[in-house]
Amino acid sequence: MKKTIRDIDVSDKRVLVRLDFNVPLENGTIADATRIRAALPTIRELIDRRARVILCSHLGRPKGEVVDELRLDPVAEHLSELLSMSIDKADDCIGEAAESKVQDLKAGEVLLLENTRFHPEEKANEPGFVK
Repeated sequence: MKKTIRDIDVSDKRVLVRLDFNVPLENGTIADATRIRAALPTIRELIDRRARVILCSHLGRPKGEVVDELRLDPVAEHLSELLSMSIDKADDCIGEAAESKVQDLKAGEVLLLENTRFHPEEKANEPGFVK
């Protein structure tokens, strides 16, 4: 039988959730938040069960380069509004700064990592990047 998050004790544990927040943007704002809204039940379940929630996604096709227009800031802002809580966002998805934010996360809090596609290793499925 396939396990779901309801079958696992997530209380005070770091839970990395890979989501599809590849939403259409128009002039830096989200044009259609359907994908974000679809993720809400999972995120809320984890928050309610006191997990330390770490979200990651890609946005657009930056081809392994940092493209300011494809940062996940609008997603973090919209998610904060939908969840009626502050969502912290890391300026990268890897590295010391992101790791520090993950370590500082408390039970029931949410952190959104920056666009994974800013790194060419993500698209190439490189094991070192995933780790």
